[in-house]
Amino acid sequence: MKPYITAEEVLESQGDGKKSYRLLTAENGCVNGCASGITVYSDYEFSSHPGVHDDQEGFYVLEGEGYAKLDDLEFSIKAGDSFIALPGVAHTVKTKPGSVPVKVFWFHSGI
Repeated sequence: MKPYITAEEVLESQGDGKKSYRLLTAENGCVNGCASGITVYSDYEFSSHPGVHDDQEGFYVLEGEGYAKLDDLEFSIKAGDSFIALPGVAHTVKTKPGSVPVKVFWFHSGI
């Protein structure tokens, strides 16, 4: 097991308008569902395939302005804001037109 990962090893494209960098996962020693990464959202519309997980996922907005959607709750976000998607809650993010893409640090935590 290698308890670290390089930038070259983590970049993976997840489609137009969204790129994720998986940082720490079970392959690096995280246990009980722990995982973390950074996702950049450049789309101006919410994804038609929101994330839904059996665990909770927390977010910290690093850059940009936009909107987050948790099930039917939609709210504005900007750098410095945090939010959480509880287990089973559909969640997605979009960038506000005219803003730099929203970049979030995310982490999964077992419950």
